[in-house]
Amino acid sequence: MGIDELYPPDRLIAAQRATAAAGLDALLLTPSSDLRYLTGYDAHAGERLTCLVLPAEGEPTLIVPRLERPAAEASPAPATGVRIVDHIDGTDPYPLVVAALDGPVTAVGLADRMWAEQVLALRAALSGTAQRLASEVLRELRIRKSPAEVAALAEAGAAIDEVHLRMGQWLRPGRTEAEVAADIAAAIRAAGHGTVDFVIVAAGPNGASPHHGTSDRPIGAGEPVVVDIGGTMPSGYRSDCTRTYVAGGPAPAEFLEYYAVLQAAQSAAVAAVRPGLTGAAADAAAREPIAAAGYGPAFLHRTGHGIGLDGHEEPYLVAGNDRPLEAGMAFSIEPGIYLAGRHGARIEDIVVCTTDGVKRLNTTPTELIAL
Repeated sequence: MGIDELYPPDRLIAAQRATAAAGLDALLLTPSSDLRYLTGYDAHAGERLTCLVLPAEGEPTLIVPRLERPAAEASPAPATGVRIVDHIDGTDPYPLVVAALDGPVTAVGLADRMWAEQVLALRAALSGTAQRLASEVLRELRIRKSPAEVAALAEAGAAIDEVHLRMGQWLRPGRTEAEVAADIAAAIRAAGHGTVDFVIVAAGPNGASPHHGTSDRPIGAGEPVVVDIGGTMPSGYRSDCTRTYVAGGPAPAEFLEYYAVLQAAQSAAVAAVRPGLTGAAADAAAREPIAAAGYGPAFLHRTGHGIGLDGHEEPYLVAGNDRPLEAGMAFSIEPGIYLAGRHGARIEDIVVCTTDGVKRLNTTPTELIAL
């Protein structure tokens, strides 16, 4: 899997066509996953302006600080056909944006997470130009992954699986959540990730908080421990996988009862994935068995989120999302049950919708893991 396969030049052409179809004259993309998706450039976000000017027609221009030009030139961006223009410290870079547009514009799409100071500066530089979200255009291009992107996500999934398979080396009673998390973070990097995005180690009552993080609380014998971990590979594509463990003794009977419900629900939801199933129906496939067993109020969040260059992106598996799934869409299936003040559990796999069903990208067992 080469970088040229992950960041092909025809993405820019597709984005230009979609920009025109959306009634926009150009996209203006500061450092973001959208910028990386189109150019392969993992740009530094800072007070100095970096901006891809992508007109609906004409030559794309990547505006960068002069001191970051070598990084831009070393990235896949030049191979995609963008022209690189730099600015030096102390000069106003926004006239370069205007020049790159090469004519009057009435509406532009801005990167969704562009800094407010840049939004306002562009509003001043392009007086009278309507500003909309670039995601109106790019969402539809990014939501279906190419074979190269699926391969990159599978590589990320295998790397995070490797970390889960080593959990017995670190997770044991008496160690704090934070101590275990530090070992996990080092292992995530050792498994091939470029960065660690998050490490949740939530033992006992902390497991009832889906986004707990870590603490200095020691792990008790027989306590359920939710471990949710993920990182970004050098390719830019991400991993995200959750398993639940018990170390040093038998788990509470109440926990074992609802863990069996959770495992069956997660398995059913994975099996239900196919083209045409809506995001809401995928959510219901996980939610209904949990509700039928009496744990409905303890399932606190949506069933899943898309994943790619962002950890959370379209599509979302949640009530009210009636968009059908399509081949190439990649997302998590991660139901959870959380009993406040006692314990919790979550099982998460990344899957890809295929032409005739589903493929799991995390392949470790989903049974409760006793260490």
